[in-house]
Amino acid sequence: MKIFSELPDSDKTLLLQFPAYISLLAANNDAEMDADEKKAAIWLTHIKTFSTEPILHPFYKQAELVFATNIQLLDEQLPKKRIERSDAIKEALVKIEHILINMNTDYVSTLKRSMISYKNHVSKAHRNILEYFIFPLPIEGISD
Repeated sequence: MKIFSELPDSDKTLLLQFPAYISLLAANNDAEMDADEKKAAIWLTHIKTFSTEPILHPFYKQAELVFATNIQLLDEQLPKKRIERSDAIKEALVKIEHILINMNTDYVSTLKRSMISYKNHVSKAHRNILEYFIFPLPIEGISD
């Protein structure tokens, strides 16, 4: 089974869009990615290059190089209406899933866990400092 470095270039290109698609999906609740969400996604991509599990280091090193471009292009290319945008992103994620099916299961499991944390981080990026000061602990329905 393959890992990222062993994939054909076309599969690598699509897989490198994975963090951008996840970020755009996380930000799609309000039908657009705001500046805070974009900044958080770019920052997280940078952090992941050295804070992720070692098996993902090569992936995140390459993803960081193209992330800002990917997020900008995909944001411009995707439909603007929330439902159509969500559907288009999910369609792209299905294509990515077809690549992942043929990859090393440990690698895929680690990458998927990483993408879940990515999504959670970006979706919470629009919260402000005051909210965290008033509700420093997660309270269901208020701070979640």
